Amino acid sequence: MTRCVRHAAVFCALLLAALLVNAARVQLLQARSYDDNPANRRPSIARYHQPRGAILVGGRPVTGSRDSGEQLRYERTYRDGPLYAPVTGFASQQYGTTLLEHSEDGVLSGTDPVLAPLPLWNELTRARNPGGSVVTTIDAAAQRAAYQGLGRRTGAVAAIEPSTGRILALVSTPSYDPGPLSGNGPVARRAWARLNRDPDRPMLNRAVRQTYPPGSTFKVVTAAAALDAGVVTDLDAATRSPDPFTLPGTSTKLTNEADGCADAPLRSAFEWSCNTVFAKLGVDVGLKHMRATATALGFNDTALRVPFAVSASTFDTSVDRAQLALSSIGQYNTRATPLQMAMVAAAVADGGLLRSPYLVERTVRSGGGTVFTAGSHPVRQAMSPATAARMRELMTGVVTEGTGANAAIPGATVGGKTGTAQHGIGNSGTPYAWFVSWAQGERDAGPKVAVAVVVEDASAHRGEISGGGDAAPIAKAVMEAVLAP
Repeated sequence: MTRCVRHAAVFCALLLAALLVNAARVQLLQARSYDDNPANRRPSIARYHQPRGAILVGGRPVTGSRDSGEQLRYERTYRDGPLYAPVTGFASQQYGTTLLEHSEDGVLSGTDPVLAPLPLWNELTRARNPGGSVVTTIDAAAQRAAYQGLGRRTGAVAAIEPSTGRILALVSTPSYDPGPLSGNGPVARRAWARLNRDPDRPMLNRAVRQTYPPGSTFKVVTAAAALDAGVVTDLDAATRSPDPFTLPGTSTKLTNEADGCADAPLRSAFEWSCNTVFAKLGVDVGLKHMRATATALGFNDTALRVPFAVSASTFDTSVDRAQLALSSIGQYNTRATPLQMAMVAAAVADGGLLRSPYLVERTVRSGGGTVFTAGSHPVRQAMSPATAARMRELMTGVVTEGTGANAAIPGATVGGKTGTAQHGIGNSGTPYAWFVSWAQGERDAGPKVAVAVVVEDASAHRGEISGGGDAAPIAKAVMEAVLAP
């Protein structure tokens, strides 16, 4: 009998060992496959079992959580949803996450290991930390000024602090309320279908994900390239630019909207946006130097993140001289996001330094401890300090003497550049109205804000559309909001 008991005990021990080995195999080796199985709802239940961390603007949360009482318990809520949607994106139980809700999901949902005091223990026990908060760089007053300035028009605004790269405003219109997308029921499905059917594409973040022909605002880049390359040494010397200008190797003649552009000096050509002068300058500078300046200012950068991805702005690297002439006035295949053009204005304002733009100031644990701070960001010299100084002089002249008078702010120094970009087959589309600018208050040591505005549907009357008339007042409102004491 003792022998039988001994055999039974050994057999039970073997069964127990096999059970433990199998449990270890499932828990350690196959855990990921079970977690990723669509039929497994436990990760989703755990994910939404606690409130999501907040996204903050000016110290105040613009997001929250609502207890739905359902199995997926907490749903995302938004304060001033359409105002901040181009910053927050949405967090939906059914459709996933976008923008900051996506790029900072680990912190907001509590799954990022950096939130855990003992990360290895959390990994073993599958414990979940409370969601942390994301503190943005957005200036609430500037954001609201941009949103109200655009109103019912289609367009976008991006504003940057030149000395740091902090993004102060990021607005896209028409916008949408992310709140109805948060759940997984019929309300979310109806909202998703409606937003995706909308021909105005309200979920498109035009400030960072849509590229436009920048039109005459690109003349900031062309002028900087000409000054850096030594093609122009005197802002008031004649440029030997015929009006009209025949594109090299073609019979196509380029003309101007303004009068007096023939042989115009760079200063007056910049103030009154003479296409012929800048088309010829681009050809004289040459593709190599034009490409180098555009690249230094951020064009053709496919890796820019703020922290979510930004669509690459483009300047052709292989064109003939006629195409180069058109590219140099912001047409042909040259395209830019509003954020990119704000970066150009910021580089001029900051002595030629281009600082990587960023949207997250810091992330913090639920108890208040800092997880991450923005710290230093990459900086490069996009143009010489001397060129930047002369560009500030040119841009100031546009506001005081030229087409950008609507951006003038009493008591402040404002520099700007207007643009009206043609597009569509045979340039048949409604022109885009652009304005890029920077501003410095009378008590400020340097420029405090750089802004880019684009308006897609600026006017019902094609001939009345202008960057100075349609986009400059919006930029002025944003700059005033930042400069306000």
